[in-house]
Amino acid sequence: MTDSSGIGSGSNAEILLEARGLSVDRSGESLLREVDLTLRSREIVTIIGPNGAGKSTLLSALMGLIPLSAGWVKRRKGLVVGYVPQRLRVDPVLPMTVARFLSLSTPKAALPMPLMQRLGCDRLLDRPMHGLSGGETQRVLLVRALSRDPDLLVLDEPAQGLDLVGEDQLHRFIEELRRERGVAALLVSHDLHFVMAGADRVICLNRHVCCSGSPMTVRNTLEFQRLFGDKIPDVGLYQHHHDHCHTPQGVIREGES
Repeated sequence: MTDSSGIGSGSNAEILLEARGLSVDRSGESLLREVDLTLRSREIVTIIGPNGAGKSTLLSALMGLIPLSAGWVKRRKGLVVGYVPQRLRVDPVLPMTVARFLSLSTPKAALPMPLMQRLGCDRLLDRPMHGLSGGETQRVLLVRALSRDPDLLVLDEPAQGLDLVGEDQLHRFIEELRRERGVAALLVSHDLHFVMAGADRVICLNRHVCCSGSPMTVRNTLEFQRLFGDKIPDVGLYQHHHDHCHTPQGVIREGES
């Protein structure tokens, strides 16, 4: 049973999303069991795990897109979520341009041009959606998600289709969104380099929560070592460091940790 009545104000004001005992069964198979998760404002959390671990299923359950077999999910009252799916299939027979695709959720007059220019999507407006590269499609989907001015950005494999430079730019862009707009982010990724470089907190999932904590804490756990072994990367490129603190109101005070 999913409770979407909302998380009230007071001591829990900074909690955007909370799940307890979340379980999902399908056709007699347990896809997720007893998952506990709390996501707070301005937090960047990444979910990792092997293929079939239930990562995308967990995102769908948290957003209320699929029913739960047990447990509950609560979302802060009035929470606005921007969602970037893992992939978008567009029939090439359907002549839909990028501008038309974005206008389906945002009136053309309200298209966020500064954001589009920042992501390099302004030059794609007349291109057909089915002709975009993987990285271009991801950027267009990100513009659509951000046009809702979300409190929480949910991204399923956002680094797919991006090269190493593109991944680094995405890390930095998500961090800038947090600083400029106060956006929290919940991501799923197979790319351990991406995870270790940009997250505040990592949740290691294999149909249940194996371990969670800061990237370096999770990296050193036996559960993580067993799952990923020699795939564990050296942390490079940009890595987020907390030179600020999150107050109960979600305000960042610089120079504190």
